[in-house]
Amino acid sequence: MAEQHKLFPSKVSLQDLEQWLWDAACSIRGPVDASKFKDYILPLLFFKRLSDVFEDELNKLKADFGDDKARELIVQDRKLIRFYLPDGCTWKENRKITKNLGEELTKALRHIAKENPKLQGVIDVIDFNATISGERIIDDGRLSALIEILSRHRLGLNDVEPDILGRSYEYLLRKFAEGSGQSAGEFYTPKEVAWLMANLVEPEQGEEVYDPTCGSGGLLIKCQLVLLQKNKSIEVPLHLYGQELNPVTYAMAKMNMIIHDMEGEIRVGDTFKNPKFLEGGTIRKFDKVTANPMWNQKEYNTEFYESDPYNRFLFGLPPNNTADWGWIQHMFSSLKENGKVIVIIDTGTVSRGSGKQGSDKEKEIRKKFVDKDYIEVVILLPENLFYNTTAPGNIIVINKNKKHKGRILLINASKEFEKERPKNYVTDEGINKVVDVYRNWKEIEKFSKIITIEETVKNDYNLSPSRFVAIDSEEELIPIDECLVELAQVEEERRTIDSELDSILKKMGFGGYLNANHG
Repeated sequence: MAEQHKLFPSKVSLQDLEQWLWDAACSIRGPVDASKFKDYILPLLFFKRLSDVFEDELNKLKADFGDDKARELIVQDRKLIRFYLPDGCTWKENRKITKNLGEELTKALRHIAKENPKLQGVIDVIDFNATISGERIIDDGRLSALIEILSRHRLGLNDVEPDILGRSYEYLLRKFAEGSGQSAGEFYTPKEVAWLMANLVEPEQGEEVYDPTCGSGGLLIKCQLVLLQKNKSIEVPLHLYGQELNPVTYAMAKMNMIIHDMEGEIRVGDTFKNPKFLEGGTIRKFDKVTANPMWNQKEYNTEFYESDPYNRFLFGLPPNNTADWGWIQHMFSSLKENGKVIVIIDTGTVSRGSGKQGSDKEKEIRKKFVDKDYIEVVILLPENLFYNTTAPGNIIVINKNKKHKGRILLINASKEFEKERPKNYVTDEGINKVVDVYRNWKEIEKFSKIITIEETVKNDYNLSPSRFVAIDSEEELIPIDECLVELAQVEEERRTIDSELDSILKKMGFGGYLNANHG
């Protein structure tokens, strides 16, 4: 498999673009918090690309038909160009504004969105004239300086390849993630993790790929790029679908798709409460489903799961303190008959409840997936990869069409990383090693092991790769995040038992159980 970062040549180098864009970010450092840089720079970068491409397309028409006729043609037939920019709304025209720049720029972007329905809710989400306590967030001086920096390079059709521009866009997302702390997980999956997952998706031409928590769209885009790597040219591209809760992040995903010169259907809304991809009132089915959902969400309770109108949680109701198996069940319910899920999730998802007396909601759900022979692979990743946690994660592959029936491949890739500030990253060699083991279904000492369902049963449905693939003799430590989830589950069980005991004692005339009222 070729290295992921050597796909295309470009007239403007990736390094030059990255430095240029970071200079732009630094120009507004101070008045704008680092976590908010993306809200201002990404729409402007996108606007610059739109404007330069529009100018290229218009110049081509002018060469063929003359200036006046070319203008007349694009007004009459918008299909002649990608996006239409009305008079007064190009980059060059806005660059010349010397008075009320923030107000006029915002008007121009909203006018562009009005003329191009695909850009509504995408390019018009930021008010460059916005104030806090009567003070401009970015004054016209800084905004003008930012525009001047972004004017250094053309981003037209012949100036930069879509992938190079797209990867410089994702470079900015990564840099913004570094400054965003916990909130970074809402919009960014580390690129090497996304590359690994996209390779595990094994996309085929014409397939429908869906991400229910698509963030800035990186996973979906990399699936298309992996397909391009594999085929060099694509006759029938993937059909990409995603849903995103945050409207600003949704706009980022739409921009990311367009910058990569890709088509994708992205919708905004809460996937759990209001899934937007439906057919006849039921969950729409896709060939492949991949996602990095928020881990251990606590916003959904038993009442929500029980009253789900889409029958997504047929394997069991997740506990109130973690929706991990809720997300996995939503993804599974979105699969076609021979479909495949690739999800990255908290490590405790594959082990919590095992070795524990009594019933456990997560273990019971996991048991059903194992017993029905849907779980194909579990991969333990290194720690400190993600921007919103230092904990490692697991990639789980769930396949309705497993080649190796009755077998589960466990891969311990926890050492396949290099240290970098502020986060570790998975190496290209590590990605290739995991993908090779998966595709060729093989065991490597201290890296991978193939177990039977019977072995899984003997281990009480614990699917943790580190349990079966020991890398060193050190005692396995449970991540703090996982400990907190287990403690919350114990507390939830205590309250349930207290409530039941309270009810029984009241019926017996003993006045109830004290802990039920003070838990």
